[in-house]
Amino acid sequence: MSALLTLCVVLLPLATPGRGARQWEPCTDLRPLDMLAEAVPPDGSAVGVRVMQVQGARGLQLSAAAPRALSFPASRIFFRCDLFPEEFSIVVTLKVPSLPPKKNEYLLAVVAEERDSLLLGLRYSPTQLHFLFLSEDGAGAWQTRVSFRSPALVDGQWHVLVLAVSEGSFSLTTDCGPAVDIMADMPFPATLSVRGARFFIGSRRRTKGRFTGLVRQLVLLPGSDATPRLCPCVNPELAVLSIPAILHGLTGKPEDNEVLKYPYETNMKVTLGPRPPCTKAEDAQFWFDASRKGLYLCVGSEWVSVLAAKEKLDYVEEHQSLFTNSETLGIEVFVIPEAGLFVATANRKTTSAIYKWTDGKFASYQNIPTHQAQSWRHFTIGKKIFLAVANFEPNEKGQEFSVIYKWSQRRLRFTPYQRVPTHSARDWEAFEVAGEHFLAVANHREGDNHNIDSVIYKWNPGTRLFEANQTIATSGAYDWEFFTVGPYAFLAVANAFNGTSTRLQSHLYVRLDGSFQLFQSFLTFGAADWEVFHIGERVFLAVANSHRYDVEMRVQNDSYVINSVIYELNVTAQTFVRFQEIRTCSALDWEFFSVGEDYFLVVANSFDGNTFSVNSIIYRWQGYEGFVAVHSLPTFGCRDWEAFRTAAGSFLVYSSAKEPLSRVLKLRTG
Repeated sequence: MSALLTLCVVLLPLATPGRGARQWEPCTDLRPLDMLAEAVPPDGSAVGVRVMQVQGARGLQLSAAAPRALSFPASRIFFRCDLFPEEFSIVVTLKVPSLPPKKNEYLLAVVAEERDSLLLGLRYSPTQLHFLFLSEDGAGAWQTRVSFRSPALVDGQWHVLVLAVSEGSFSLTTDCGPAVDIMADMPFPATLSVRGARFFIGSRRRTKGRFTGLVRQLVLLPGSDATPRLCPCVNPELAVLSIPAILHGLTGKPEDNEVLKYPYETNMKVTLGPRPPCTKAEDAQFWFDASRKGLYLCVGSEWVSVLAAKEKLDYVEEHQSLFTNSETLGIEVFVIPEAGLFVATANRKTTSAIYKWTDGKFASYQNIPTHQAQSWRHFTIGKKIFLAVANFEPNEKGQEFSVIYKWSQRRLRFTPYQRVPTHSARDWEAFEVAGEHFLAVANHREGDNHNIDSVIYKWNPGTRLFEANQTIATSGAYDWEFFTVGPYAFLAVANAFNGTSTRLQSHLYVRLDGSFQLFQSFLTFGAADWEVFHIGERVFLAVANSHRYDVEMRVQNDSYVINSVIYELNVTAQTFVRFQEIRTCSALDWEFFSVGEDYFLVVANSFDGNTFSVNSIIYRWQGYEGFVAVHSLPTFGCRDWEAFRTAAGSFLVYSSAKEPLSRVLKLRTG
């Protein structure tokens, strides 16, 4: 805030009524002033003004309107005095066409009508945005121009500009990106009088230089920079501070059988034939798939179903053989905004890898040194993007650490961020409770001792590090699974081995009074994974049992072919009850996914006592029947499954703990 405004605030308590001083007030309200709404009637009935919808957003086309029709007196908003604020910002959302070289168009002009003098103006050319204002001193008056180069406006897309002015400092932010700052020799005047002036929207009072594009937002914010109010934003090209009512929302059906409130036009194109690309050029356009009788809308980079026949899973086919650095213990599929889709593989040897989805397949992207990595976990905290690896073995110095990596927006790679001491870590689970962020590590064993503590770490916003928050006694912990039911947060641990037996209790904890407390115990056999999923209002919890073993009994081949169990939450009894048992072969993972309106579970069967060449099974939800086997997939030492979707359809990827080869499978639908 400028020194002038700061002084005014300091003097406010002194200038109180009854003490001979009048209370200070600004010339206008210190709130967003919608100049577009001031100029355009609420019903959009101004002659020559058209409402257009392009790329999913409405804007006003003003070029056919007479300049004076889109103007209003300055006294309408400057009602306490006649001085334009010394510190302010102007927010503009616009879509501009290509312009010939050297042509300029005005977005805004404040004109002293009697002498036809431009007091303040905002105009653009193909390569620059110009801010103009009148400067005066004892020697006379002249026009000052502050120019910002190459704001990249003439690309046919919507853009949001924020011009912030504070004395001699001028700043331009485009689409919530980095600000461009200019320190001008001539500061903005502290006493720019607008008495008798008029605001002209989209012109400089003349036909020449009229704005020919679309404008959606034109706001004056006295006293402050509007950027923090707009940014960050999920859709920065359409960030909103204030827009006229006529531009609110998207088009749709009239409510209560009424006609549409406002007339508007839209550019709509429907493409026929095979799936076209979905890019910015096709944004808000439709594609009709005649073979499936489906209508799709391009949103961002994906075709979203608007009207489509019900999608059904027909069969599964191999899409890609993904050769890895070594055997893969775990995989993690994740998306980084503006970077793409990735999969991280936890490899047995000293290097794990990250692959990026490129041209319909995963391609090598980054190698990361690890120590018999077991799993990866992707998570975010605010804008920060992290990837944590669970290392099973110590490093070359004999130190046992698992590592959290952070995504570098500059390098577009993951870089080491924090080392966390762990003990033969099997899994990380990231979760958030009441705005606080946590990481739970499954410590499997320390030396030969499997009965050790696993640790829950909590993010410290002050140090920006994870710090130990709670320890929980575990036995050969293999997996953590976090979920919520209503206001309650739960954390399930899969206990696999206590040093003598795989027949032991795995536990479910509920968070009460700031810590996780025991809620329920389950008898499990070498539990390797928990998977929580919802079908409608029902909540299920599936455990993958890997094998029966006890030091006092001889190992038998059939000890690997055992039942894994699906539990369902009984809300009345406030407990999970056994819902279904499914025969599995040393199951190591469950993955829940959906196709259309159907729900599926796929199990990672790894070993049947004789061979690692065991079929993994996809089960379909069939209501009263529970989950029924529908597809049998040949796998070899299957360790982990992940489901994901792209614009090209639905996929599964599985990792093998017995060969350096993972496979991507495509779900063919009809």
